[in-house]
Amino acid sequence: MEKHTAAPPARHRAAAERPDHFLPHIQGLRAIAVLLVVVYHFWPGRLTGGYIGVDVFFVISGFLITQQLARQLERTDRIALPSFYAKRARRLLPAAITVLVFASLATLFVMPLSSLTENVREILASTFYVENWVLALNSVDYLAAANEASLVQHYWSLSLEEQFYLFWPVLMLGASVFAVKVLKRRKWVGLMAVLAIVGLGSFALSVFVTATDPAAAYFVTYTRVWEFAVGGALALLPRLRPTRAWQSNILGWGGIAVVLGCGYLFTAATPFPGYMAALPVLGTAAIIVAHHREKPWDAGRVLSWRPVSFIGDISYSLYLWHWPLIVIAPYIPGWGLSIYNRIALFLFCFVLAWLTKRFIEDPARGWRFFTTRRPRTTLIGVVAAMAVSTLFVTGAWAVQQPKYDAEATQLAQTLADPPECFGAASGPTDGLTAIEPVCANPELDGLIIPSPGFGNADRPEHPDCLSTLNDATVRDCRFGSDDADAPQIALIGDSHAYALMDPFIQMAESNGWHLTTYLKGGCPWTTTPLAGRDAFAASCDSWRSSLTAALSSHEPFDAIFTAALTDRNVPGTSDDETVAAAGYGEAWTPVLDAGTPVVTVVDNPSWDDDPNKCLRTEDASLCTTPREDGLAAFDPIAMAASSAVAAGQDVTLLDFSDTYCTAEECPAVVGGANVYRDVDHLTRTFAFTLEPFLARAMADAIAR
Repeated sequence: MEKHTAAPPARHRAAAERPDHFLPHIQGLRAIAVLLVVVYHFWPGRLTGGYIGVDVFFVISGFLITQQLARQLERTDRIALPSFYAKRARRLLPAAITVLVFASLATLFVMPLSSLTENVREILASTFYVENWVLALNSVDYLAAANEASLVQHYWSLSLEEQFYLFWPVLMLGASVFAVKVLKRRKWVGLMAVLAIVGLGSFALSVFVTATDPAAAYFVTYTRVWEFAVGGALALLPRLRPTRAWQSNILGWGGIAVVLGCGYLFTAATPFPGYMAALPVLGTAAIIVAHHREKPWDAGRVLSWRPVSFIGDISYSLYLWHWPLIVIAPYIPGWGLSIYNRIALFLFCFVLAWLTKRFIEDPARGWRFFTTRRPRTTLIGVVAAMAVSTLFVTGAWAVQQPKYDAEATQLAQTLADPPECFGAASGPTDGLTAIEPVCANPELDGLIIPSPGFGNADRPEHPDCLSTLNDATVRDCRFGSDDADAPQIALIGDSHAYALMDPFIQMAESNGWHLTTYLKGGCPWTTTPLAGRDAFAASCDSWRSSLTAALSSHEPFDAIFTAALTDRNVPGTSDDETVAAAGYGEAWTPVLDAGTPVVTVVDNPSWDDDPNKCLRTEDASLCTTPREDGLAAFDPIAMAASSAVAAGQDVTLLDFSDTYCTAEECPAVVGGANVYRDVDHLTRTFAFTLEPFLARAMADAIAR
C-alpha cells in the first residue's frame, strides 16, 4: 500500500511509490534499451541495429502494466481506470510536454523554415500521442521519406505505448468479466485468452505487413502489440520464471547476448518488426525472468548495479532529450556534429536527463491534480498540459508561417526574372559542348537562392504526379498544348527525373508541346530488377510493366527524356555494372525502334549530408564535396547512352558535371543558386536554370 506524507523529499518519493514487487534488474534492462537507441542515433554506422531498444521498452511495459493490472484484479475484481490513467499521466506527461515545448521553441528560433510544416504537424501529433500514425501515413510518401527527421520523430514509440495504455486495461477488465460471468471460469483464463488472441493476431499481422508494407509496419500499433503481449504473458505466468540461480543466469546472460547481438548485427535492411523482432523480444523476456541476484556474477545482480540502474532511472528523459538535440546541432553555428561535438552532446544528454528527472519527473509524481481519484480533475490536468504544448507550437507557426510565405513569394519573383548568369547559366557547358566565354556576374557573389533555410522546401509543385514508394499505379500527368498537331514529349524516370518536372512543364507550355510524365520514386526506367526483393521492388516491377504497356498503347512520342539516380542497386562489380547499363538499353529499345529519340543526362552529384546544413552555419565556399566523391564512378545511364550511340540509335546524352563541379570539388552553390534540396535532389530553382539547355536538346530531338 502506498503511503504519502505531506511533503516527502523528491529523491525518496519515487522510491516510496515503487511497489513491493519492484524488480531492480528491470532498471538495468531499461538502461540497455535506452543506450541502444541513443548510441544508434548518435553513431548509426557503429550500432546499426540499435533501433531494437524500443522493442525492449515495449516488452518491459507489457510486463509491468499487465502485472500491475492483474494484481489489482486479483485483489478487487476490478480495475480503477481513472486512477490508472492518472498515474500514467503524472509519470509521462510532465517531461514529455517539457520537451515538446522545447521543440516548439527550437522550431521558432533554430530550425530552418523548410522544416516548419513538418515540425509543427509532428509536435501536434506527439502532443496527442498519434505520432506513430502520422509517420506511418508519411512513410508511403516518397517525398516525405526524403525529408530530414523532425524534432520529435522519436515520439512515435511513446505514442504507441500510450495507445497500449489506453486500451489494455479495458481489454483485460472485459476479458476478466467475460470469463467469470459468461464462461464461469477463473479470471486468469480470460486474461490468458485475450493475451493469446491479441498477441498471436498482432504477430501474424506484423509478419504480413512487414513483408508487404515495411515502412508503415514499423510504426503502426497493430504490428507491435504482440511485443507488449509477450511481456504480459510473463506477468501472468510466474511459473515461467526460473527457480534456480543457474537457470536464471543462463536466461539472463543469454538474453543480454541476444539483445546486444541484435543491436550490433541488425541493419536498416533487416525486415522489421516482423518475425525478426522475435529475437530481441524473446531475449528481453529472458532477461526479465532472470531475477536472481544473490551472487556478484548473477545477471540480475549486474543489471542492478547502481551506475546501470541510474541510467535506467533517467532512461525516459534521456530518450526524450537526445533526439531533438541531435537534430538541432547541425543548425547551430560553430557546432555541428563532429566526433568531439557528438561526444560532448552525448554526455550533455545525460546531464539534461538527470536534471529533468530530478526537477520535473519526480516532483510531478506528487501533483494533486494527477493523484486525485476524481477523474474530472485528472482530465483537466491532462488537457491543460496538452494545451500548453499546443499553444507553444501554434505560436511558432503563427510567427514563422508569414516568413515562409514571404520566402516563397520572393523565390517565385526570382524565377520569373532571374539575374544574369544565374545557376547553370554560369556553367562552362550546355550539356553537349563547352560555352565560351563563361558567363560571369559579380552581383551573384554571396547570394544563395533559395536560402539555406528554405532549400529543403524548394521542390516540384506536382507531387500527385509521382507514384509513391509502394504504389504501382502509372500516373500519366499531362501538360502543355492540347492541339492535335502539337509535338508529343514524355518525361520518364524516378525522383531525379521528377526534380526536372516543373522546367519540363514550362518548356512544353512555352514551345507548344504536349508533355506526358511517367514518374515513380526510386524506380528508374530500366529492365534490371532492383537489388532488394521486398514489397517496393515488387511494386517497381509492376509499375515498369504497366509503363511498357502505356508506352506501347500511346502513339509514338516525338521525343522522350529520362533521368535516374546514378548508382541505384549497382553493387559495384563490372558484371553488375554491365547488367545495369544493359537494362536501360533494353527499356529504351522499343521506343527507339518506333522512331522516338531518347534524351538523357548524367546524374548530378550526391552528398553524404544535406549541404543546406553547412550553408546555414558556414560560408558557402566551405560547403563543398570532392568531385571524385560527389560524382559516381559509374553511371549506367551514361554507359547505356554511349552504347546506344555506338549502335547508331538516336540517343542524346547531356552532361552538366562541369557545371556542378570544378576540377577538384562540387560546391553547394553555383551561380548564386542553391543547387540541392537534400543529399541528391536538385532544388526546383536550380532545375529551372537548366531549362534552356534541356529545351534545346529536346527541340533538336523533336526536329530529327
